Amino acid sequence: MNGLRAIPRNGHAGGVAAGTSSLSRLTLVIAALLATVCGPHESVGESTFILATGRRLPYLYAISLDRAIAPANDNTPNAIVGRAKVALDRLDGQLLGDPANLVVSEDGGTVYVVNHHGAIDNVEFRQHGGRGMIAVLDVDAVLDPENDRTANALRRHLDSGGFGALGVVLLQDMLIVGNAENHLTEDGGNRISFIDRRTGSLRGTVELALGSPGFACEEYPVPYVAPYGPPRNLAVLAPGPGLGCFPNPNGLALGRASDGSEYVFSANGGTNDVSVISLARALEGDRLAEVNRIPMEVGPWGITATPEGRHVIVANGGSQRENRSGNVISIIDVDRASAADEDAEVARVLVGSDDPREQTHPLILSVTPDGREVIVPNVRANNVSIVDLDLALAGEHAEVARIPLRRADGRPARPKGSAVTSDGRYAVISGGPGSQPFSEETGYVYVIDLRSRTVVGTVTGVGNDPYNLALVRR
Repeated sequence: MNGLRAIPRNGHAGGVAAGTSSLSRLTLVIAALLATVCGPHESVGESTFILATGRRLPYLYAISLDRAIAPANDNTPNAIVGRAKVALDRLDGQLLGDPANLVVSEDGGTVYVVNHHGAIDNVEFRQHGGRGMIAVLDVDAVLDPENDRTANALRRHLDSGGFGALGVVLLQDMLIVGNAENHLTEDGGNRISFIDRRTGSLRGTVELALGSPGFACEEYPVPYVAPYGPPRNLAVLAPGPGLGCFPNPNGLALGRASDGSEYVFSANGGTNDVSVISLARALEGDRLAEVNRIPMEVGPWGITATPEGRHVIVANGGSQRENRSGNVISIIDVDRASAADEDAEVARVLVGSDDPREQTHPLILSVTPDGREVIVPNVRANNVSIVDLDLALAGEHAEVARIPLRRADGRPARPKGSAVTSDGRYAVISGGPGSQPFSEETGYVYVIDLRSRTVVGTVTGVGNDPYNLALVRR
């Protein structure tokens, strides 16, 4: 944000002094005219940029929203202003990194990019369970076209404290990171790390309880004590015979109870449930700060909270225990969840299809800034659902729109990530199936006008199997 304030369209600037000069008055008039003609998503001098993780093609993509919705740029890569490397090249010149998730600092100046398996070569590393790493990039440098396809924006790396890093939550001085996997295996993750944002120091760890119905995981002590730990007692390749013992935390969200206490919610794809973690206890160093576990439909993956934090919304995506995907989002009441009430899940909404048997695979969802609607990309249904939160909580039909996504090449859209502009006007969606060679820029970003419920811009050439997105204003 640059701090400029748009002049109201009635011409009043909120108390302009009577002695204002003619030049100053002219400046105010020009500013008022600019405020009138500027697009609804920006104020005078401000533009919105999309940051998208390129996943198998390890760049962070910076995209101009203005250019993305310009008709002349539809179905082109013209809106891309830069591609920032999320790791230094290997000594032989090979690109490294596996950017899946991201979060932007409070001032919009820094972006933390979660490299799911660290600084790896996606062609050579086809297994799960790489050591997670956080790339710290300067946003202004990311947006500078002169830095395109360079590492000039990269400032440092932070170790995630585990394997298969994915979920991330921003605290004032720390990052909370979910480690969804174990060494060289998709199964075996149960650790939430607390990492100092300034130094990268690992400040603490919460270990989630093991086991789920039908799986008693007695060999592995929680909290961890030597000589137990990765990869002991685990199959090297997942799924192994014990798949279902470990929660495998995917997305993370921060909820707030009515008394002001805060809780970290973890979407657990291995045990088909959501963990509730007391933030206060975790920050006191309690490794067993998990206070509740809420059963879900199948494979919780994406998770987010409403602006005030009173509700947490979970996408039941794909199970890490069995070969099936979900088709609902679940709404959790934070007060009930923190009190370990059995009815903490207060609503379920079928998304992406009218057929309850269809596996639509909802993934990374977002809530509009006013807290009224949930934006849900459905990977297997190739569409985006818009869910009215009030209708969902009232038990009524809540999917108020379903927007199909298409590609010019006829391949499935496979939408995954989502974000909403600060004014609530546009939703941006990442999509595209991964394809080889990974060097091909086959990913798309779609811009949806939430008023008309239509796609108003499509950006091509955004990574390979791109995942999450964030928005910044400059």
